[in-house]
Amino acid sequence: MRIIDHVIAGGAGGTSARTGDVFDPNTGQVQARVNLGTQATLDAAIAAAQAAQPAWAATNPQRRARVMFQFKALVEAHIDELAHLLSSEHGKVIADSKGDIQRGLEVIEFACGIPHVLKGEYTQGAGPGIDVYSMRQPLGIGAGITPFNFPAMIPLWMSGVAIACGNAFLLKPSERDPSVPVRLAELMLEAGLPEGILQVVHGDKEMVDAILDHPAISAVSFVGSSDIAHYVYRRGVAAGKRVQAMGGAKNHGIVMPDADLDQVVNDLTGAAFGSAGERCMALPVVVPVGEKTADALREKLLPAIAALRIGVSTDNDAHYGPVVNAAHQQRVENWIQTGVDEGAELVVDGRGFKLQGHEQGFFIGPSLFDHVTPDMQAYKEEIFGPVLQIVRAPDFETALRLPSEHQYGNGVAIFTRNGHAAREFAARVNVGMVGINVPIPVPVAYHSFGGWKRSAFGDTNQHGMEGVRFWTKVKTITQRWPDGGVGDAANAFVIPTMG
Repeated sequence: MRIIDHVIAGGAGGTSARTGDVFDPNTGQVQARVNLGTQATLDAAIAAAQAAQPAWAATNPQRRARVMFQFKALVEAHIDELAHLLSSEHGKVIADSKGDIQRGLEVIEFACGIPHVLKGEYTQGAGPGIDVYSMRQPLGIGAGITPFNFPAMIPLWMSGVAIACGNAFLLKPSERDPSVPVRLAELMLEAGLPEGILQVVHGDKEMVDAILDHPAISAVSFVGSSDIAHYVYRRGVAAGKRVQAMGGAKNHGIVMPDADLDQVVNDLTGAAFGSAGERCMALPVVVPVGEKTADALREKLLPAIAALRIGVSTDNDAHYGPVVNAAHQQRVENWIQTGVDEGAELVVDGRGFKLQGHEQGFFIGPSLFDHVTPDMQAYKEEIFGPVLQIVRAPDFETALRLPSEHQYGNGVAIFTRNGHAAREFAARVNVGMVGINVPIPVPVAYHSFGGWKRSAFGDTNQHGMEGVRFWTKVKTITQRWPDGGVGDAANAFVIPTMG
């Protein structure tokens, strides 16, 4: 049985009697075990980080950027290996795994420009003979706690910017699919990163709490469910840390009567069912405006859903693969039953799907609900599976209110040919990321990622300049160089704002 261990400088940290099972979602079989760390594991990693970080922070930004360039080249050279490893533990198809890695690499590309974004600001002549300048300096040691659904992208989002800014970084990936984060850390070392700057520690809640409580860790970034995000935020802030905690989502797609329904259906099948719906930026709710639009959309969705191919993650013709484990499979099927019990019309039922030859795999067929209403729990909560819900809206204002009043506010999309409607919707909707004829509006790496309401806790987003601000602290220097001698009254100090 393969054992997945920590990546800690010096290999220290003691041993743990606890391990976690890592499944192959395609077969339902345990394929590896991951060592779950202890407080001693974390202490060893922090000691190594404290020893290495000052020299890394003193390394000029150009040299730090060169490590990022080399790392990017290594990941690209190993992308097939990484994608197959990712798919074997997560279950998403190879094309989705490569997309997972590529979106993470885009943040590494942004981090390659770190010499430019760390330049700081300068004001000459803020007062008589007085100049003021600011610099961004690393926090010291940061930590990332990442979810199972993007085991490459989200660790790269966090670690790339944090490390490029001069910090040491401790990564606690999901214990469900930990191999790719370990491999990425190995490639970062191969790229020239000093030992101790990026380390991987495995664990469950015990390790999460240890990270949140440890006084040497200055900042924590988290992505996961909203309840856990809120917990991480509160506990981390109480311990004096800077915390960004991204939570769940229930993203809506508004379909106006003038939308191109063929394009909408094509977008929806990918956005709702791709990666088996295990994405916080999936589109699980579609809101057609008007009964005519709703009926036409439903009619077009049925054959598109019927044409979806569910297969093992290595099936190049599969649209999506299994979910991550049996517990999650059961959770999704329970939510489908909840929708039925609440009175929604289950038009397509994906429960009980079995893939020939892989009957023990964690597969779920696509499900479609119609006549879902905002008072239903199945609408209010995140299902995180291949389930699409139709919520009919009589007019634009009702459609606008649905995502605006929902407890989550991660992403939303509107499909229309009407520029005025799109502009009005984007300006007024109470959601953090908006797509206009774009079903999954994940921003490019040099912008920032972050939702509103219960989708995010903290006031700083992921990656882009928001990421740089999160992983650095500003120091401002006010200086003067007097012209006269000591005691010259003409050179008396004057506060710039009083000059």
